[in-house]
Amino acid sequence: QVQLVESGGGLVQTGGSLRLSCAASGGTFSNYYMGWFRQAPGKEREFVAGVNRSGIGRYYADSVKGRFTVSRDNAKNTVYLQMNSLKPEDTALYYCAATITIGFKGDYWGQGTQVTVSS
Repeated sequence: QVQLVESGGGLVQTGGSLRLSCAASGGTFSNYYMGWFRQAPGKEREFVAGVNRSGIGRYYADSVKGRFTVSRDNAKNTVYLQMNSLKPEDTALYYCAATITIGFKGDYWGQGTQVTVSS
């Protein structure tokens, strides 16, 4: 059983930056693919970015390519999402998820951290 705790959300102006963190415990962190997802009010949850077990393979939704960077530190059991050039449409509740198999279907989920981008 893996527990995930996100942090780093907040209110930022358009064009600003935030760095989200997701700390994992209760499992072998390096065994998991780690992903970031988000859900805006009235919308379905969507994949934002993900990183493979080693941290070398990184994957992004088209909407965030070039603006967001996902990374992980297996020694610290933490995955990060650096978000730059934020837009109002990035406003959402951001979740991290751990997946034991290849991919980002999400076997374990955190509670989420709110990101609000003001125009």
